[in-house]
Amino acid sequence: MAQAKEVFQRYEKKYMLSARQQQLLMEKLAGYMNVDQYGLHTISNIYYDTDNYELIRTSIERPIYKEKLRLRAYGTPGEEDFVFLEIKKKFKGIVYKRRVQLKLREARYYLQEGEQPENSGQILREIDWVWNKYHLVPKVLIAYDRLALFGKEDENLRITFDQNIRFRESVLDLSKGPWGYPLLDPERFLMEIKIPDAMPLWLSKLLNEQRIFPASYSKYGQCYKEYLIDRQYKKGGVTCA
Repeated sequence: MAQAKEVFQRYEKKYMLSARQQQLLMEKLAGYMNVDQYGLHTISNIYYDTDNYELIRTSIERPIYKEKLRLRAYGTPGEEDFVFLEIKKKFKGIVYKRRVQLKLREARYYLQEGEQPENSGQILREIDWVWNKYHLVPKVLIAYDRLALFGKEDENLRITFDQNIRFRESVLDLSKGPWGYPLLDPERFLMEIKIPDAMPLWLSKLLNEQRIFPASYSKYGQCYKEYLIDRQYKKGGVTCA
């Protein structure tokens, strides 16, 4: 596998679309964007948090700064396949994502045993700091099917469509497949526009014409609010100030 990009800095705008809206928008985007080489593909993420969900509870309060840690796979990985350990931060609307590419077995040894992989570097030291600061544990696996597009004139312009978003709280192992319980109506699509700076005028105009407006949606946040928070309160794990 070729070395993947490790550092991202961009704006991310989210929109919730019906199946019909997504179909019409895809037709309009064809003149400006191409589908990436992977086509429709599946992504699985294990999210790490404190025992009482401190990271996601802070995140949904919409602070100026927030961060999260996840282990991501494309498809269903074997022990020797590559996955990504990612730390994602958001500060004043700008998303900063830093990640290291590891074999699944390396990631497993690191996360479960604290064993440092061979390619330890600055990003992994940052992950170490977050890991030790919060004493993180695996909390939930969230998977979805994604179609990604990139701009014909500017490849840094990316649009993704996520569907069949699902989750599970048990069997938090990426090698066991992307199965889970529905988190979003299968007829709904989460669209994300990822841009390094201002949105192109043609895209802004197209969204207005199609009456597509920004929405606030976090996969992990929604999962916590709809399913995890009730169980956490029942266990007495959340302390309110």
